[in-house]
Amino acid sequence: QVQLVGSGGGLVQPGESLRLSCAASGSFFSPYVMGWYRQAPGKQRVLVATITDSGNINYGDSVNGDPVKGQFTISRDNAKNTVYLQMNNLKPEDTAVYYCTLRQLGLIYWGQGTQVTVSS
Repeated sequence: QVQLVGSGGGLVQPGESLRLSCAASGSFFSPYVMGWYRQAPGKQRVLVATITDSGNINYGDSVNGDPVKGQFTISRDNAKNTVYLQMNNLKPEDTAVYYCTLRQLGLIYWGQGTQVTVSS
């Protein structure tokens, strides 16, 4: 079993930054992929970014189709089994519940989700 505990969400104003963290614990082993998805109100859950334990990164698209790369940066600390999402220049359309994930051997585990609200 894998447990994922995310933190760092909150209410911010447009243009501000947030850093999300997610620590994994339980039974897993390398190689595994960690990442973030988000789900805006009334929308489907979509990929934000993933990162392998060797550092290969894949970014999803933003709500308007532009890549989130450049606005968001994913990173991880393998020693701490922790993945981070640095989010800069936040916009109202970034408002969503952000879910941490860990994928291994065809299985995907989800964290409980952390709310990010961008509003003036």
